[in-house]
Amino acid sequence: MIVCVCKSVSDRKIRAAIAEGADSFDELQFELGVALCCGKCEESVRDVMAQSGVCASRCGVQQHEHVAPLTFYERQAA
Repeated sequence: MIVCVCKSVSDRKIRAAIAEGADSFDELQFELGVALCCGKCEESVRDVMAQSGVCASRCGVQQHEHVAPLTFYERQAA
């Protein structure tokens, strides 16, 4: 899937760059040129980084390990 239309960068290219050692959003911008033109792809690039497990090292996306349990309340008729 194309993530950055301006530079024609796919999620595969981003994953390949990560596999080759890119471990920050700034490095991906420098290597691939993502989010330098219109910037609309930044969130998608960060999502690919998160899926690749790079977020523990400075990608700027917060991953939450502990999710608060949801509580559902049943509404009672009056």
